[in-house]
Amino acid sequence: MATLLHLDSALFPQGSASRDITAAFVKSWLEQHPEGKVVYRDLAASPIPHLDAAAVGAGPDHELRAVLAAELAEADAVLIGAPMYNFTIASTLKAWLDQVIIVGANTGPGGPVASTPFTIVASRGGSYAPGTPREDFEFVQNYLEKVLTGMLGITEIDFIVPELTLAPVKPEMADLIPLAEASRAKAHEEAVQKAKALAARHAA
Repeated sequence: MATLLHLDSALFPQGSASRDITAAFVKSWLEQHPEGKVVYRDLAASPIPHLDAAAVGAGPDHELRAVLAAELAEADAVLIGAPMYNFTIASTLKAWLDQVIIVGANTGPGGPVASTPFTIVASRGGSYAPGTPREDFEFVQNYLEKVLTGMLGITEIDFIVPELTLAPVKPEMADLIPLAEASRAKAHEEAVQKAKALAARHAA
């Protein structure tokens, strides 16, 4: 039985683009692989405490860190909803990363979780794509790619990026609503197809 580890970090449970897309991914995963297991953490509703000296000192023997590391180790795939806040990830997601990354236990190239595929829904209110004026302000994909590859040795990371999510609620962005809708629809389809592909790897 394959296991999907699913994390959401969007602050609001309703109207969230990242939550909508991760939900579509999970639905597709379970449709293709109904006997599969989903381990879910809502980091906004139930935040993980920030890393402290005691947790660092205990390493893999720290109770919470051991639980989180075990969830990651047991996952056949990881799905993360990572909306942009102030140009980077939510502090709750950073806390999870700080707790789950245990140097000497699950880090480094060829480590115990290096081959686990990660799918990250990196939603954002505007556009930070290459060639846009705010390209240099994008620290969600850049950071997550570096920390996952550099610390955990992850070799497979796919980003799904619904952009312009604020267009429907910002009058000054009204002209961008068609682009926002197209971006969200594309992200939804990418999530469905990616989930199907990952589930197929573990089909009986």
